[in-house]
Amino acid sequence: MRLVIQRVKKAKCIINNELYQGIDDGLLIFIGFTEGDSCELFPYFYKKITNMRIFNDKFNKLNLSIKDIHGKILVISQFTLYAWPYNGNRPSFTKALAYDKAFDLYEKFCKGLNEIVETKMGIFGEDMKIELLNDGPVTILLDSDDLKEANYGK
Repeated sequence: MRLVIQRVKKAKCIINNELYQGIDDGLLIFIGFTEGDSCELFPYFYKKITNMRIFNDKFNKLNLSIKDIHGKILVISQFTLYAWPYNGNRPSFTKALAYDKAFDLYEKFCKGLNEIVETKMGIFGEDMKIELLNDGPVTILLDSDDLKEANYGK
């Protein structure tokens, strides 16, 4: 599971030239899934995302979380996070999880995150245009493979 988390002043998901979802002051998360991913790690990621201190306090220090600022989250599915661009000029996407399995994980991930912080979603598998005003910029990458290196659960 890979998540690209961006602190934004605003983010919009546009489908068929119409605004589908939008947020102000919050997080835009692009998420992709690969074989072996499951809901097991969701609680860890929920806690990490909602408690990560990446918003400025009154002293302009990164001391506040999305919960502290009462921000919102927009989550966009993005299978291209598992692109393999190293052989030739056309990336391979075979490492991305199959559509049905990824759809199920995306829906469950967003539903669970929404129980903690108001979370809006794009439409899985749809051609979406994403507009954002990155704040900072602050961009954080979370990858389930990195949890092994960080001794997750120990």
